[in-house]
Amino acid sequence: MNDTTRESDQIMRAAKHSLVVQREGGTHRPGDSIGAGSAAAKRKNWIKRLKYFLGAMVTIFVSASLAGIVLNGIGFTGVMMTALAVMAAAYVFSNYPKVKTPKRAELAKGDPQQMVARTELWLEAQRPMLPPPAAKIVDDLGVQLDALGLQLQTVDANHPASREVRELVGEYIPETIDNYRKVPEHLRNQDHAGKTADQRLTDSLTKLSGEVDRVTRRLAEGALDDLAIKDRYLEYRYGGDELIEDMSGKSN
Repeated sequence: MNDTTRESDQIMRAAKHSLVVQREGGTHRPGDSIGAGSAAAKRKNWIKRLKYFLGAMVTIFVSASLAGIVLNGIGFTGVMMTALAVMAAAYVFSNYPKVKTPKRAELAKGDPQQMVARTELWLEAQRPMLPPPAAKIVDDLGVQLDALGLQLQTVDANHPASREVRELVGEYIPETIDNYRKVPEHLRNQDHAGKTADQRLTDSLTKLSGEVDRVTRRLAEGALDDLAIKDRYLEYRYGGDELIEDMSGKSN
């Protein structure tokens, strides 16, 4: 009875903790992806691991079969060795190869999809070292970078906005986080010139998040204008409520 009561209390405490976390905006495990770009890179890595594992399985079973033919059976020892080889392959390829965290110098390279995926992976690697408010902004940046990457796919690489994005993503965001990490951990909560390092990081990331959103909106203006023009054309071509009312009146 006491054990049951104790387990019930533990479950209630865990539920309360989960509720508090959700009210505060949720939490992310270290392996969670902050955006579609990094999630796609991890998915690609898992597919690679699966191919390696299947290749290892073929090699193991072909080897076991050949050994059985040559030796007229592999016996209990051979079966156990085959099973151990399968388990070893499962362990190795469920953990390796690891998803490579991009270096800071690589963030702004490649096409928009590659740039977004690299930056998201890099931000995920930094997230555990950041204070909770800053980590939450990093999570939001993942969604923003996905939207920005989609806009960049239709923009010429030499467009001023494209160069601005590469500077923003490849320099300002990582530089801000790197500068924070240079501050010794025991000094990050101490006030310096009116703010703590934690507060300055959160404020800076908030500004950068707003800038990413501004650039995305600016790049989307052309598509929004095209949609508005199309809407006006369709209204002119097929009419609106007035035409429908007019037709209804004639039918009566």
